[in-house]
Amino acid sequence: MKDEDLDQKIALFRYGLIADLLPRAPGAPGLYEALREKAEREYQIPGTLRTHVAAETMRGWLRDYRVRGFDALKPKRRSDLGQPRAIPPHVADILVSIKDDNRALSVPLVIRAALDSGEVPAGLELPLSTVHRLLTRAGVMRKLETSTEPKDRRRFSYDKAGELWMSDVMHGPAVLTEGRRKQKAYLIAFIDDATRVVPHAAFALGESTVAFMPVLQQALLRRGIPKRLYVDNGSAYRSQHLALVAARLGITLIHTRARDAAAKGKQERWFRTVRMQLLPRLTRDDLSSLEALNRRLWVYVEREYHQTPHRMLDAQTPLDRWALAADEVRYVGPETDLGDLFLFEAKRKVQKDRTVSLEGYAYEVDATLVGETVTLRYDPARLGRPIQIWHDDHHVHDAKVVDAKSNCFVKRSRPPAPPPTTGLSLTGFERDEEEDR
Repeated sequence: MKDEDLDQKIALFRYGLIADLLPRAPGAPGLYEALREKAEREYQIPGTLRTHVAAETMRGWLRDYRVRGFDALKPKRRSDLGQPRAIPPHVADILVSIKDDNRALSVPLVIRAALDSGEVPAGLELPLSTVHRLLTRAGVMRKLETSTEPKDRRRFSYDKAGELWMSDVMHGPAVLTEGRRKQKAYLIAFIDDATRVVPHAAFALGESTVAFMPVLQQALLRRGIPKRLYVDNGSAYRSQHLALVAARLGITLIHTRARDAAAKGKQERWFRTVRMQLLPRLTRDDLSSLEALNRRLWVYVEREYHQTPHRMLDAQTPLDRWALAADEVRYVGPETDLGDLFLFEAKRKVQKDRTVSLEGYAYEVDATLVGETVTLRYDPARLGRPIQIWHDDHHVHDAKVVDAKSNCFVKRSRPPAPPPTTGLSLTGFERDEEEDR
């Protein structure tokens, strides 16, 4: 769509919102209440995925229309279009690092500390509002929880790739789902401590164990099996399923202390980089589906993040450091079936109709197991397909979803007939005669 066409559609949308309010004088009673009522509604706004308009924004449209007419409702183009106005990436990193190291510093003090460091190019302007937006987007404007006793926190780094991975979840943007409804996405990610390589990361529609385990499986296939996995205390990380998988693969699972997100500083800094470098550049097409968002994520990870020199790696890129430090990584061998290892488990009692229920599906099992408690092993992403039935630590068979129509034509075995009886009862006199004989 041409810019002129989009500008006109945006102006028409804005006019449609304020048209019924134009007869009212500025400051008239009830005007702001009407604006707030409009602000609570959802709209399909041209050129953006946003669905709400602030009351103050509509008040500004009213004022502009009264002064300059319909053209005033068209989007204003930057006078410096084509001219770089963003803070250079290395300066942004300096500002965020200063604020992150000392959350008590105000924005003016952060700017002063950056200028005093000598790493900011001469003549570069650092507007207060621009730096404030940068620090807010990076997530360092929030004050950390304080304690009367300072924590013993020391910087550490492993030498070899695979010695320690960190994992966490970041709240991401809203994406369109299959029903064309917008839903928040969550970024589940891993980072290697020694090299800063991201073994795998993916956006999901939740942060549960079911969403977390496929990301872990892909990370293991891509970058081997870590010796240690450092995670927080979320439900996904405290699940029995994760503990079993880690134990079977020989991974030491380490949990941070409660409410101690700063303990996973390298992971948090990578999330900050994603918020600064990737999220602001997402387009409508990138947010059209979860698959499109993940494709855009991996273009960024492989072509930009992994290829960019890292200040904490002596100016090496993460991939360069991985090449030097990955000689002891234990990769997944052919003897390890990760697909089978990652199957979820649930216990069920077999009903009299030879079925067990799982997530709304009824599966048909062997008749000899009626009344027994069996273990179901299944992939949550493939419900409705055959699942494994285990009993007494043995794989009995794979069960399929019940086919009620086919069962109509299955020939049932009949129970043996009871012994024949005369069907007549003897009177007392007849029983006495029988005894005399």
